[in-house]
Amino acid sequence: MDVHEALYTTRMMRRMRPDPIPLETQCRILDAAIRAPSGGNAQRWHFLVVEDPKTKARLHEIYRRCRRLEYEDSESAALGKALHEAGEDQAETMRKIKASGDYFTDHFEEIPLLIFVFAIDDLGGANIYPAIWNAFLAARAEGVGGVMTFVLRYAEDEVTELLGVPVEQGWRMTTMLAFGYPLGRWGVAANRRPVHEVASREHWEQPFGVEIPDPLWSPQAGA
Repeated sequence: MDVHEALYTTRMMRRMRPDPIPLETQCRILDAAIRAPSGGNAQRWHFLVVEDPKTKARLHEIYRRCRRLEYEDSESAALGKALHEAGEDQAETMRKIKASGDYFTDHFEEIPLLIFVFAIDDLGGANIYPAIWNAFLAARAEGVGGVMTFVLRYAEDEVTELLGVPVEQGWRMTTMLAFGYPLGRWGVAANRRPVHEVASREHWEQPFGVEIPDPLWSPQAGA
């Protein structure tokens, strides 16, 4: 699969087989990550790989607690209420998202590869998120799916202590990436509202100027 096809089909995936990901594949994923742009070429990022079953078991316990906190969080509750009131389609989307998240939580220890992403003074994530997306694109090209989750930030201190992160040096956890081979059907680009519905030109209230009803990045583009 080339980069154009990876770009077209890459989407978050929470249902994964427990099959281990070969070290050479992991290397290609992380090598792609570090090729991302970095302000001032500072490269103040660190990727901590976790595969040990005992560590994953401890993280699973923490993840379950954090997920409960996430759903109890008033802002999350308000968002869910707003989406529900927006219409049945949105409510159904929320139900599917929750079911997918529940599956991910229940099968957390079966995820073959966890990568914790850390950065220093990366306000807004301008440096680290391009690296993360590079990793997802590279993974997709390898036939590996993944998902980015912020749930563990509810227990950031506990996680960083478990992983031995030198927080006194300024390292902060940005997110956790979970990677695995897809379980079931996977490979269709996520549905998106077309560009002309979410873009304008020159002024907020002005139309983009052209309609784009179908995806322009086809799997064959640039092949």
